[in-house]
Amino acid sequence: MGHSFSFGHWKWHHYDHDEELDLLIEHPHQEVFINWAQTLKDSETNVLKMDTTRSNEESLRGSLIYQQTIEEQQEKRLFHYFITESTLYTVGFDPAEVEHLEEGVLQTKMKDAKNGLEGFFIILGEILSDSIKKIDKFELRLNDLLWKVKKKNSIKRLEEIYKLRHELLVWKNLMIPIQEAEMGMDEAFGSKISELPEYIRVCKRLKRSNMLIREYQDEIDTLVSFEEMVSTHRGNEIVKTLTVITTLFTPISAWGALWGMNFKHMPELDWKIGYPLSLLIIIGSTAAVYILLIKKGWMGDILKGRKKNSFFK
Repeated sequence: MGHSFSFGHWKWHHYDHDEELDLLIEHPHQEVFINWAQTLKDSETNVLKMDTTRSNEESLRGSLIYQQTIEEQQEKRLFHYFITESTLYTVGFDPAEVEHLEEGVLQTKMKDAKNGLEGFFIILGEILSDSIKKIDKFELRLNDLLWKVKKKNSIKRLEEIYKLRHELLVWKNLMIPIQEAEMGMDEAFGSKISELPEYIRVCKRLKRSNMLIREYQDEIDTLVSFEEMVSTHRGNEIVKTLTVITTLFTPISAWGALWGMNFKHMPELDWKIGYPLSLLIIIGSTAAVYILLIKKGWMGDILKGRKKNSFFK
């Protein structure tokens, strides 16, 4: 169902579905408007186009994804818009999908807008405000993960890190078309929007959201590098430990192989002290190898247990 609202010098026409559109728009935007309306059914992603053929008769049109779930690509909400200085058309925008935004509050803000351009920035501002609140919740999960990594390093933690990285990419993907819309408005309407309060507010929110995403991206990149470094170090320690154990058992294997041969003439097999002597030789040669490893510094910290809440010790 369509709704039309008049706010002094401009109007907002809002429709739930494109079939409800009234194509009788005032000249000189009628041709561009009709072309835009005819493409709505096939538009399923972010699009932005403008018409600046005549001075003071500019228009901007397009589609914008304003909600996107983290789990499923197809679970998203998209709305279409057509903007002139005196008129704002929106199709498919549902204020209920924007957290903490009530339609009555949106109407009140629209009444204070000077024209259709500022009305569009009010909608962008509310979408950005909702996204920033969700990014703040993301910050809590990221902070929690930072301390989980310190307590226990595992493939499960790496999976959690990459899930957060994917979520951050989704937020970044939502911010880019909003930034494009802001730049497109500036390109199409120029000085007409530079002093609008809602335009200034949107620019600041875009700057803040991009700063948050950039900083969190740096944190996650550092966390990934750190996780990989710790995992590599521990993997090397495991290989080193196995190598040392193999080396320490080399004398036993060597002497056992020697005395296990089936030659007829092996006089030490008939000695009364043959067995204790063989034990002494094996223990002595093993001890000699062990002392050599320690002196060379090849044992490292493999005999020490890992301390609780420690990354390397």
